[in-house]
Amino acid sequence: MALEVKLGQNLQLRQQLVMTPQLQQAIKILQLSLPELETIVQTELEQNPMLEPLDQSPAEAAGDTPVPDQDSEPPEPDHAEPEVSASDDPIDDWEPGAGAPEEPIRALETDAHDAAIEMRENDGLEKLDWREYLETYSNNWQESTPPDNDDDHRSALENSTTRRKTLEEHLQWQLRMSNLSEADQLIGASIVYNLNDDGYLETPLNELAAQLETDPENVERVLKRVQRLDPPGVAARDLRECLLLQLEALGMEESLAAHIVRDHLDLLEKHRYGEIAKQLSVSVEMVGQAHKVIALLEPKPGRDYGGAEPTYVVPDVYIHKLGDDYTVTLNRDAVPRLRIAGYYQRVMNDENSAPETREYLQERLRSAKWLVKSIYQRQQTIFKVANSIIKFQRAFFDHGISHLKPLVLKDVAEDIGMHESTISRATANKYAHTPQGIFELKFFFTSGVKASTGEDVSAETVKEKIRGLVAAEEPKNPLSDQAIAEMLRAKQINIARRTVAKYRQALGILPSANRKQVG
Repeated sequence: MALEVKLGQNLQLRQQLVMTPQLQQAIKILQLSLPELETIVQTELEQNPMLEPLDQSPAEAAGDTPVPDQDSEPPEPDHAEPEVSASDDPIDDWEPGAGAPEEPIRALETDAHDAAIEMRENDGLEKLDWREYLETYSNNWQESTPPDNDDDHRSALENSTTRRKTLEEHLQWQLRMSNLSEADQLIGASIVYNLNDDGYLETPLNELAAQLETDPENVERVLKRVQRLDPPGVAARDLRECLLLQLEALGMEESLAAHIVRDHLDLLEKHRYGEIAKQLSVSVEMVGQAHKVIALLEPKPGRDYGGAEPTYVVPDVYIHKLGDDYTVTLNRDAVPRLRIAGYYQRVMNDENSAPETREYLQERLRSAKWLVKSIYQRQQTIFKVANSIIKFQRAFFDHGISHLKPLVLKDVAEDIGMHESTISRATANKYAHTPQGIFELKFFFTSGVKASTGEDVSAETVKEKIRGLVAAEEPKNPLSDQAIAEMLRAKQINIARRTVAKYRQALGILPSANRKQVG
């Protein structure tokens, strides 16, 4: 049987969702955090001449900051290119064209004329008596006398930003201040360079000696000097040596704590106080007291130096209670405000401008408008989500975490008429300042645990109860996971032991065997 191949055409009508670049940009901006949004806007300001920052909105100039209406809808993106002017409806600071009133359109020849006048005025610098100027305003800071009111113009020290000193810099400075020879300084610098972020020396001494072309005894001798530097315990090769160096710095090298660290650290990690007491012929209470001393030592000496810079949380919304109701206020100060540059609008509308220039500015204008509208829509979406969260979690705002209710994205999506994926993006890396503290918006979406009362209890509420039970337990007789599960059942919360263990690990709480204390 022969196969026959035929070519043909077929028309079919169907609908398909197309992700345009503008829609992709709006989705991306919606899920950005405030620092990331600021970076995106700064990059766009550097690349797009049609955008400029809005320093002060007309509402702020009048002393009135409008709050976006919850029922107001963000403007629909249009593909037309209307000229932005002061007649646009200023619903929000993010509306295209919001800002100072449009300046009167001047011809390019007038701008050139003003520039020429400014240049002629600057020529007056040639008539300045520079000798008299230098005698009066000396730029030599060693010889000049500061004015009497210099303190009024000097910036406060606490307002000066400083970079955190790394562990390597801190140790190198101490080496330079020591009386080591030049050769020992080189060995010490190599030891410091090979320390990890926790302050431990992981490179074998034989390898260091081979790199420096010296004897391992010299490296060992210099290592002893480095280990006496600040912070105590630095340049140790393992945890035992780190703790012993700190005890030696405290003058406790012959104490019970030092003997436990030197010979029984493995038993101490397992909290086998009875075995330690038997082998050292001391009481269990003395072992417990020594354990408390060891617990005060720093297992990672390099913890306080270097590392990543701290990340500060900037709230996207503020939730305040006014009377019996809660109100949502957007954090406008943290979000960059933009407007269309009037000068380049005039250049684009000027018939004498080159066609390629006008085409380029029109393209940049469309990009600028989409960015401004995307930021506006982002703010409106976060505003609606925050109001919906208040509606579902009113008990939390009144009484705290113990009254947090189970909530899923679908509930908020149906409440404000948006898709679940939009709610997920609008709550990612967004924070709210509430009367109960600062929380990420995703914090309010939690799963539920069955309760005997018939109502589900939030997982965060269960975690808070577990944290409270552990905080109130007896140190000598800590609660096991099974005991915590039984106590929660007594409070009408049905939860399994393994679920308690999972929540306990999420809270960073050690097992009961490791929480036990003696002495």
